[in-house]
Amino acid sequence: MKKNFFKELFCKKTKRIDSFDTVTLRISGMRYTNEYEILMKNGEAEVSFYDIRYTDAKDRRVLQKRASCKKEEVLDLLNGCGVLSWDGFHGAHPRGVKDGVMFRLSAKVNGGESIYADGSQNFPHHYAELRDGLKKILENGEDIENV
Repeated sequence: MKKNFFKELFCKKTKRIDSFDTVTLRISGMRYTNEYEILMKNGEAEVSFYDIRYTDAKDRRVLQKRASCKKEEVLDLLNGCGVLSWDGFHGAHPRGVKDGVMFRLSAKVNGGESIYADGSQNFPHHYAELRDGLKKILENGEDIENV
């Protein structure tokens, strides 16, 4: 009986993201709000970067850059950052910090499973790696001219 207990305790398989429909990461500071969006399109991942601008009494997404890549590249990034474990994370704003960066992540993965996390100057493990990984994917993308 002990053998099975220890096997279960120490040899659990980590649940992974095997598929995704949409992943949205919104980041905002004092004078900016940006949004990364990942969508599955025709078997590939489409990564978009938006500036969020407040006009006509509402937020408006203005596309800045877009790139397509293999879905495996995005799955490796999401799993490498442990995004599935972020579900339910709420990073309360640290006491004594007057401003900072806020984030909100929402995703539909693995055929309908939802992930939601948010925080204010308090982030889950590997948050920076996810943000930087999305920036790297977008380096080879198309710049969008907006008027």
